[in-house]
Amino acid sequence: MRPLKPDTPRRDPAPSRWGYRYQRLMLTPGFRRLLKVGVPLLIVGGLVAGWTAREANRQMLLDAYADMKSQIQQRDEFMVKLMAIDGADERLAKDIRTVLPVEFPISSFDLDLEEMRQTVAALPAVAEATLRVRPGGILQVGVTQRQPVAVYRVPDGLKLVDADGVLIQNIIARADRPDLPLITGDGARDALAEGLELYEVAGPLRARMRGVVRMGERRWDVILDNGQRILLPTTGAVAAFERVVALDEVQELLQRDVATVDMRHAHRPTLRLNERAMATLRQTSAEQE
Repeated sequence: MRPLKPDTPRRDPAPSRWGYRYQRLMLTPGFRRLLKVGVPLLIVGGLVAGWTAREANRQMLLDAYADMKSQIQQRDEFMVKLMAIDGADERLAKDIRTVLPVEFPISSFDLDLEEMRQTVAALPAVAEATLRVRPGGILQVGVTQRQPVAVYRVPDGLKLVDADGVLIQNIIARADRPDLPLITGDGARDALAEGLELYEVAGPLRARMRGVVRMGERRWDVILDNGQRILLPTTGAVAAFERVVALDEVQELLQRDVATVDMRHAHRPTLRLNERAMATLRQTSAEQE
């Protein structure tokens, strides 16, 4: 007997080559993660790139960002309303406000505190400066002001100088700071400590001192109120001046008709009389002859 249905080829249950490769890939965690995450991200990235390719869309995004940023920065808690200055006298405080022309109120995000600090620190009268924004919208400027220790005479006028030899500010007349010593001459700022020490050891002569002059960047001359001049040596100037002060206290040396006391040679001090004393001496010598 023949079968009612013809024989059909039996189907092979094994997967095809490509099906087998796909199943193997699906068993790989990295490939599954790529399909679940990478492909969606790629699609979204493509859509965003296509949307932002238009200039109008990009400008809309920038405007929205700028508007949001401005709204945050202009909030009241970020606004600076005034400036407070500590450690400065009235004149220096005025100079600080001049070099920091800030228009209040202003957002703290618009302040470059480091640049402002460097600007304040560059002022001659400022040794150190700090800036910070205090709670309450206050820009706090703290300075360490240089303290003048002497008046320095230069060809174009008078200047105040601190202990480091830094020129602080100009003054109009010597009478503006009569409490400070007067120094002048080439190299006087480099030897400022020694010049100030001459004032310290002057004792009763200090009231008569008009100033000290640096000569040839190597030694000092002391000028007194009546034009008398004390010439000091290159080395040991303070000790030589102390000898002159002692001689004046004991023998009233500088109360006599002396124009110059030359102490440049320690073992041979020299006195030069003034013109009136010289004339009297000549007249006396002539009468004796």
